[in-house]
Amino acid sequence: MIKITKFGGSSVASPEQFAKVKRIIDADPARRFVVVSAAGKRFAGDNKVTDLLYLVNAHRDYHVDCSDLLDDIEGRFLAIKEGLGLTWPVAEKFRDFREGLSEDSPEYVVSRGEWFTAHLMAEYLGLPFVDAADAIVFHHDGTLDLERTADRVRELVVRRGSFVMPGFYGATCDGEIKLLDRGGGDITGSILANALSADLYENWTDVSGFLTADPRVVDRPRTIERITFDEMRELSYMGANVLHEEAIFPVREANIPIAILNTNDPDAQGTTIRERVETSPDDPVITGIAGKRDFITVYIAKTHMSDAVGFMRRALSVFERYGVSVEHIPTGIDSFSVVVNGADVKDSIYSIVADLQKELQPDQVKVVDKLALVSVVGRNMSSRPGSSGRLLGVLGNAGINVRMITQSSQEINIIIGVNNEDFERTVAVVYEAFVVNEGK
Repeated sequence: MIKITKFGGSSVASPEQFAKVKRIIDADPARRFVVVSAAGKRFAGDNKVTDLLYLVNAHRDYHVDCSDLLDDIEGRFLAIKEGLGLTWPVAEKFRDFREGLSEDSPEYVVSRGEWFTAHLMAEYLGLPFVDAADAIVFHHDGTLDLERTADRVRELVVRRGSFVMPGFYGATCDGEIKLLDRGGGDITGSILANALSADLYENWTDVSGFLTADPRVVDRPRTIERITFDEMRELSYMGANVLHEEAIFPVREANIPIAILNTNDPDAQGTTIRERVETSPDDPVITGIAGKRDFITVYIAKTHMSDAVGFMRRALSVFERYGVSVEHIPTGIDSFSVVVNGADVKDSIYSIVADLQKELQPDQVKVVDKLALVSVVGRNMSSRPGSSGRLLGVLGNAGINVRMITQSSQEINIIIGVNNEDFERTVAVVYEAFVVNEGK
């Protein structure tokens, strides 16, 4: 059995966290391939090393001295080395890094957080270090070359066997460092799992999996034990950010499950994500609830709109012209609404409305702001008659005004639009009815 095991920033932030990682690795011989992020926060109010390195780049851009920042970063790695009695020459390597700083690319500078952390972890675990620049291959336009990456990874396994590799970056064939998105260590682990046809991709973080609701809204929400990739995508898109969204595609393609686990509570079950989950009559109706505030709805009405070929296309082309992504389009016979993220149109909404009026000649264009969207996600809703009616019923009984409702074509989620001020209460009411009281 092959497991790809990835540890996030807070899991590798201190000697104590390194020790927890070692206990996890030693507990299972299948954990032979380890991916680590840069050292993260050691405590509330602390800084992530990656954030400090981005700040170093900003200081360079404005020709401001960054010696104190560099001292802070070096001190973080020295503390890990000395706390664990390691021998890898942090001071010497960091001196080389400082001396070359003026010539290094911004991507190279930021990638050193993972590079230093992975070197220390490799020595501590007694495994070879593999540089992500030698494994994760980018095209020159910044896109991943997955085919060449898979070849490189397999060659490295033949030569090295097990290894520790930094996440978040790779390189072009001529050695130019390229970065993945923030949180890209999740993607690195997923790519590695795909390349090695792993049996499981473990992603260790500081939470015990996906929660059924935001713990800032609901007190101690339950952990989701099993979830499908589609459900996870819906929840992640609406704010349940435990795993980088792009990390699911390489493993999903190879039908490799993901386990979200907690470094600080390794015995917790966590969440397992699969393509399909076997269902039973005892399964809950909903899997989870997530949402965001501050959306805007642009309501467009015109008599006989349904007979006007291309009317909606022309409306959407206006939003496209302004580079605005459309979230949802609830429709009627002679009207429809375009729901967008308020932040995306804060500087352009009046121009968009003016263009809509000029180009479409509608009977009415109305903008409604301060709208929150709550996504109720569950693979079992489509097989449980009355789910939508029950949802609207509990919200109505709670006195919550539903401004919008729409359902995905896959029938795994229902999206409710409510006023911003009703957002938290909506999540709490749905959680109480569909999670706490389920089966009562």
